Formats: sequence, C-alpha cells, structure tokens
Amino acid sequence: MMMILKKISNIYYGWLIVAALFLSMAIGIGTRQGFGIFIDIWESEWEVSVSSLSLAASIGWLVNGLAAPIVGQLSDRYGPKIILIFSALTVSISSILIATSFNIITLSIYYGFLLSFATATGGPVGILLSKWFAKRRGLALGAVMAGGSIGSLFFIPLLTFISLSFSWQLAWIIIGLFGFIVVFPLFIIVLKNDPSELKNVPIDSTDEFSMNDIEEGPLWVDEWPKAYNSKPMWQLSIGYFVCGITTASISVHFINWAISENISPSEAAFSFGVLSAVNGISVFCSGYFSDKFERRYILSMVYFVRGIAFISLLLLSGQIALWAFAIIGGLSWLATVPLTTALTSEIYGYKKLGSLVGLINMSHQIGGAAAVILFGIVFDYYGNYDLGLWVGVITLLIASIASFTINERKFSSRFYDKNANQLN
Repeated sequence: MMMILKKISNIYYGWLIVAALFLSMAIGIGTRQGFGIFIDIWESEWEVSVSSLSLAASIGWLVNGLAAPIVGQLSDRYGPKIILIFSALTVSISSILIATSFNIITLSIYYGFLLSFATATGGPVGILLSKWFAKRRGLALGAVMAGGSIGSLFFIPLLTFISLSFSWQLAWIIIGLFGFIVVFPLFIIVLKNDPSELKNVPIDSTDEFSMNDIEEGPLWVDEWPKAYNSKPMWQLSIGYFVCGITTASISVHFINWAISENISPSEAAFSFGVLSAVNGISVFCSGYFSDKFERRYILSMVYFVRGIAFISLLLLSGQIALWAFAIIGGLSWLATVPLTTALTSEIYGYKKLGSLVGLINMSHQIGGAAAVILFGIVFDYYGNYDLGLWVGVITLLIASIASFTINERKFSSRFYDKNANQLN
C-alpha cells in the first residue's frame, strides 16, 4: 500500500486534473451524444414529428454555441476551476429536470437551455490544460477527450437499455446522479487553476508547466478581437463549423437513420458504442502524434476520414453501412477537439484562450444547430437522410482543405524562436 501511495504522490498533478476532466467529458459528451436514443420514444409518446424534436435539439446546440464565448470569457476573468465546478452542478440538476419533461417546450427549457449552457466548457478546459501542459499538451487534451468517447461507449448502450427496459425518465435521473455524486465533488477536490496553487510539485513535472513561462508566438493576443485579423482563426473556425454539422447531425439522427434502414435501436446504440470505443483510441493517438508532428496535418486527415465515413452511409446500406460508419467514423469522431484547442493556444496564447476557444466552439455549435434542423426536415420530406449526408461529405472536404492550409510552422509557438526573434 505504501508503495502505491508513493507512486501516486510522484505523479505529475496535471494528470490528476486530466483524470477528473476525463470523467466530466464522459458524462457531458455521453449525454449530448445520447440524445438520439430518445427521439423515437418521444415521437411516439408525445405524438410529434422528427423535425419538431430536431428543433429542440437544435436549440440546445445553438445555446451551447452562444454560451461558449461567455463561459470562456468568465474563465479568462475568474479562472477555469470555479466555472467548471458550477457547470458540473448545473449539468447534474438539469439532467434530473429533463426526466420531468412532458412535451417539446419543457424539453427545450431543460435540455435546450439549462443543460446545453452548462456543457459549454471547451474554453475553461482548454485554459486549464494549456497551463498545466506544454510538451505533452496534445496528449493531455486527447486523453481528456477520450473521456467523451468512453462516455458514449458506456452511456449510450446503458441509457438505451434503461429506456427500453424501464423508462426514459430513469435514464436521465441516473445521468444526473452520476454527475452529482462523482463529478461535482471530484472537481472541488482536484481542480487547480495552475501549478502555482501547489506548494510541492514532483520534479519531473517541470518540463511541462515551466514552458508556459517562455512560450511565445507572433500572433499571441491580449484582446480576443485581434485574433480575427489573422487567417488561422478563420481556418480553425471553418473547420470546427463543419465538425459541428457532422457530429450534431449524427448524434441526434443516427438511431433514427438506423430504424429507417430496418435496424433495431439497440443494435444502432451498440454500433455507436463501438464507434466510441474506436474513437477513444483514435483521439488519444491523434493527440500523441500531434505532439510529434504538425497538428494541421492530423486535423486535416481527421476531417477527410470522417468524409469517407459519411460516404459509406450513402453508398452502402443496412447493417454494412452501419458498421462501416462505426469503424471509419470512430477514427475521427472527437479527434478534432484536442487538435483545434492545442492549435488555438499555440497560435494565439493563453491570455484570451477561453474567449477564443469559446468563439470557435460557437461556430461548431451553430453549424450543429443548423444541421440538426436540416436533417430533420430532409427526413420528414424525403423519408431518408441522403441529402443531408451529401452536405456532410462536401463540407468535410472543405474543412480538410482549410485545416491543411494553416501555416502552423509560421505562426505556432512550437516553431517560434523567441531569442532570435525569428521563425525556425
């Protein structure tokens, strides 16, 4: 036991923060990705159309996007810890409230406003990890986002089982209780705004956080509007806008697409769990390799692979399409998040990182909100999702090109020689 405690005490504290954020992402992303589980149930119980339910989901994505820069700016001012603690508490309460929904209006209030606002935490997470990690920033961000994949892997099949075997209300109550009992107290105990809050830090940690004192880049800003005077901010935003289009549409409509292909909801949920398992490995690896190579190459490849996954839904059918998408899509699903956040922090610095990540997340969620409505309308009108899927393919190609053409070597702090005041 003493040996185990000694090993734990020698672990760089930043990795404990990664573990806490991992669990937070598991419930936050697992919850949002699992919305599609309930569409068929609510459609029958409340006697509403798919497009009507899509509107409620779309409100959630839009509110989440509009909240992101607000939450990010609050994190810049007050520190990410207090924002993340408050968000964890709100997510838990709003999840339980969703169980009391009885129509689209109440669902829109609890899910579309409360839960969605509280899960707009990309900014504070980005700030926290960028201050704790420098050399292994991509790996740390990737490890946290792997929590979203594991959350989807665990929660989506579980919530499907609970909804079909018991009730959908119980599923949401369990989500809320998990957040209140596990994530909320863990955040209070573990999270620290930066390494200066600790008196004693393991010696082997210095290569991580000490780099924050010497990092510098040619585009680093102390006011967030200045970032929009440069090309990379627009390239990152365009890519993330497309990311929102493709992830939101699938998270909301995937199970309904499967039902339209005569595939059972339980098999569709299981396949999405497999997608999440593949993505758990993929997002971790993408973060690791982005620390070794230019991040733009990997980000561009992620969008391109996701485009292939969307093509598989168009050219294949039935279970073959389902499992092809699960495997190919899993290689790319959440991998954009650590790459985009790391690039933003290294190109524009930390002073306004929360605001910048929040604004980029806003573009992601606006794209998602529009796509959720579009896919619902397309399905109600044509009886299939083909038109929406083609929109996904085309926009993913655009995102891949936009990411590939980011001049990372010129603008990123990873390649900036401060002493010589010139670029490598």
